[in-house]
Order: sequence, then C-alpha cells, then structure tokens
Amino acid sequence: MPTNQIQLIRDRIRDVPDFPKPGILFKDITPLLADPQALRAAAEALAAPYRDSRIDLVVGIEARGFIFGTPVAGLLDVGFVPIRKPGKLPWETRSVSYDLEYGSDALEIHTDAVAEGERVLVVDDLLATGGTSRAACDLLAGMGAEIVEVAVLIELEFLKGRQRLAPFEARSILKF
Repeated sequence: MPTNQIQLIRDRIRDVPDFPKPGILFKDITPLLADPQALRAAAEALAAPYRDSRIDLVVGIEARGFIFGTPVAGLLDVGFVPIRKPGKLPWETRSVSYDLEYGSDALEIHTDAVAEGERVLVVDDLLATGGTSRAACDLLAGMGAEIVEVAVLIELEFLKGRQRLAPFEARSILKF
C-alpha cells in the first residue's frame, strides 16, 4: 500500500480525549467513513495481503467489523459472515462467552455460517486488549474453521492485544 494511502487513512482518524471515560483517548473512525477515498483505501489496505491466501470467507465482528469486513469480502471475491452480540441473529446460533476488563460478554454466529476446514479472515476496526478478537477466533476454531489471520485497521499496541490473541496471528494497518 502506498505511503500516501496509509497517511490518508491515518489523517482521517480523529482523537477524542476522555471518551468513553476520563483518561481514554478514543480513535474515532467516523471521519474516515465519511471520506470515500479514505474508506476505499482502508478496505484495500485490509484486503491486499490476502489476495493470494485462498480465503473462503471474511468474518466481521459486530459492529465496525461489518463496516470493513463487507468491502474486504467483496475485494477478495468471497462471502461475508457476521459475528454478533447475543440475540441479534435470527437462526440457530453457537456462542462463546469471554471476560472483559469489567465483566463479561458473549458473541454468536449462525451454526451453519462456517464449514469445517474453511479458511476465514477475521476483520475488525480495532485490536485493543484482544478479548473480543480472541473470542471470535475461539468460536470459529470451535466450528472447525481455519483462522488465516485477524486483520484490523487500528492496533493499540500498548494494550498488548496480540499477546492475548495468540496463537492466532494479527495484522494491522495502523499502530498507535
């Protein structure tokens, strides 16, 4: 990806101090989403490393993983599968619970969304502590999928999400 495209993406991410609580510097992607060139550059940057990786499906994590995962799936000419919060999917689901910094949460996927042996690329906007991405990978691996990688637009390196995600691999476009 050309340096100017990466810079375009970086320039469209706004820092919002003290959101959602004091001491947090939130990386706001809404300016990027509003800019068609930056949005296209982000999707292309996320898809490019996987063009020759024999990906079968892109799996997006609710909700911003849907925003980036769908165009990535289109660029890779594969289908898209959503992983959602509990109670949002209309068909039979499989779920996984995971711990958060303050409590727990869960993710669900349709039981027929991924077949054993399918090679999946997990897409999300952000890798922070790695808990949500790890839960998604565990859910998919439990269904027999092969996780090629987790691809994210932004990685907050100081939160060491990669370590929690291991043994699954991650790739990020921007690191802060």
